[in-house]
Amino acid sequence: MPYDSHAPRLATRLVKGGTSTVVDGGRAVNPPVVRASTALFETMADLNDARSRRSTERLFTYGARGNPTGFALEDVVSGLEGGYRTRLFPTGLAAIAMVFLAYLRPGDHVLISDCVYQPLRHFARTFLEPWGIDITYVRADGSDVASRMTPRTKLVYVECPGSLLYELCDLPALAELAHRHGALLAADNTWGSGVQYQPLMLGADISVMAATKYLSGHSDVMMGTVTTTEAAWQPLATMSDAQGVAVSADDAYLVLRGTRTLGARLALHEQHALDVAHWLTTQPAVARVFCPALPEHPGHALWQRDCTGTNGLISFELSQVSAEAADRFVDGLSLFGIGASWGGFESLATVVNVASARTCEDWRTAGPIVRLHVGLEDPRDLIEDLAHSLGAIERNG
Repeated sequence: MPYDSHAPRLATRLVKGGTSTVVDGGRAVNPPVVRASTALFETMADLNDARSRRSTERLFTYGARGNPTGFALEDVVSGLEGGYRTRLFPTGLAAIAMVFLAYLRPGDHVLISDCVYQPLRHFARTFLEPWGIDITYVRADGSDVASRMTPRTKLVYVECPGSLLYELCDLPALAELAHRHGALLAADNTWGSGVQYQPLMLGADISVMAATKYLSGHSDVMMGTVTTTEAAWQPLATMSDAQGVAVSADDAYLVLRGTRTLGARLALHEQHALDVAHWLTTQPAVARVFCPALPEHPGHALWQRDCTGTNGLISFELSQVSAEAADRFVDGLSLFGIGASWGGFESLATVVNVASARTCEDWRTAGPIVRLHVGLEDPRDLIEDLAHSLGAIERNG
């Protein structure tokens, strides 16, 4: 018989009290933050049934396999990406790494776009290669993918638009090519955020995002997401469960909250960044501006065909300026923070070393390249800040 008493002792009351969240009245707009490791069941039969189905169904059985707050975020991301299901990871890099762990085995060959997020190269060098994965880097526009495919190629991994310089590739054509060779196509969609770009709808099997960036939008949480088609889902789910990968309910709640304003924020980021980008194209000290929404940008036609907008990211090459002067230019900005991330509400600037980040093209003769994330500040103030610092390096060299 279960214990039954109208007056449990203090220690028992402390354990058993306050565990119900069901109340009379209305309901909250947002889902509750469910902080939980243990899930309780009414009977052993219920527990055993859940365990028998959790490998293929999304069930709350233990915190390491996800929690209800995270499930709510997964649904939002799946809707953005147009995918079957989504899994959450502690960081964007963890999400990227899981793609390779889930779909590759020793002896396989993978093609990786030259323009990918730089930490992926470190992961490839320190883990994939020692693990026996054969890696080939291909041009950012995907033009040499066909010639690099082999019978052992199991995965083509691209970032589109590319990191730092926003190169475009023909994703539907790459999807058709990969599938014809029996390979999967995965795309890093952090730039597109599921709003301006949807790789799964263009033929990819797997889409990865750093929710740290625009989905969160406030520079206060780390998270990654992987969304797949139904056909590609199970290897990701199985490997994620095997490694006990999960995120906290609090972090999931923060990102979920950020998604509510994602569309509105991105519209402002785009408007402000284009104002800055057009101004930069008029500056004598600027050799090139990298932004896929600009007509002169390589791949602009693909951007027009496949994207529904742009965001706050732009980069530009300084002409006839030393690397030290580029550093002084960034140091001289007052409204742009100096930081390597992006996607928050704030404007950021950093000098990027494209020559060390690319292996298929030689960027050693290019001038210093500055990457900006244009935030939600008034773009007129940002332009005045940029003009002041540009003027200083033009005068002083």
